Amino acid sequence: MTANKETVGFIGLGLMGHGMAKNLVDKGYALSIYARKTSEATADLQQRGATLRASAAEVAQHASVVFLCVTGSKDVEAIVRGPQGLKAGLQAGSVVVDCSTSDPVSTQALEAELKAMGVHLVDAPLSRTPKEAWAGTLDTMVGAEPEIFQRIEPLLHTFAGRIVHLGAPGTGHRMKLINNFVSLGYAALYAEALTLSQAVGITPAMFDSVIRGGRMDNLFYQTFMEYTLRGNKEAHKFTLTNAFKDLRYLESMADDAGVSNPLGNAVKNSFGLGVQQGGPDTMVPMLPELVAGLSGVVLKADGAL
Repeated sequence: MTANKETVGFIGLGLMGHGMAKNLVDKGYALSIYARKTSEATADLQQRGATLRASAAEVAQHASVVFLCVTGSKDVEAIVRGPQGLKAGLQAGSVVVDCSTSDPVSTQALEAELKAMGVHLVDAPLSRTPKEAWAGTLDTMVGAEPEIFQRIEPLLHTFAGRIVHLGAPGTGHRMKLINNFVSLGYAALYAEALTLSQAVGITPAMFDSVIRGGRMDNLFYQTFMEYTLRGNKEAHKFTLTNAFKDLRYLESMADDAGVSNPLGNAVKNSFGLGVQQGGPDTMVPMLPELVAGLSGVVLKADGAL
């Protein structure tokens, strides 16, 4: 089946999903969307040519490939199995692509469940930010059978600049949790390092003057530091709540594999404290401010001691 014969569904029109769906419809795919309530995203996509459907089942009835980009496994399971869910409308031969950061145990169960219907499940979780989603330059790590990967690869290219096919279904979600462990581990480390630095007379600006451009610099660091240095809440849109969820999934995966993961647990606890201190909608780059506050330290981005 060639790419231009695919009809596409999209569920999950949040910070990432809106940009991804925009790229699919703008690049010529017939797009059906579903959302529990209408929003600026649904209105924008309809204006671009997408069709708003009344349920997930109705999306499935009109799509050969359905993308999901929601918070996590509980949401994915509800969309697939719930009343008027995808299972009520999926046809044999169709594909469900889960771009969420999900629990691999749940992914495996859903993959077997859908396979019994003749439906293929692909996991294609994402890396980078809503800015890249809108630009069509996300990274994605994919778990799919080779022939299904070849089928959906042109669709992935509409919103992703870097696509890595890792292996069978479930592999993408496993790698995504490990990827997030690395990035969120950096975040927890930066938060403590900035707190200690300020406490001993080294401001965030001084800290940054050494790290930026050196061997320890990276793209994550650069967007992460935007809030501490400049108060920019828009540069790195990822909530502490979602990060904490991902780290709990990581812990579950490590337990299932029989692997000790002490650093993962430490990072998880740091984010758990961050959620308690900052609230559920607080963004990840605000973690240093919250960690510093636990020790009575105020980070001074203006360079004043």
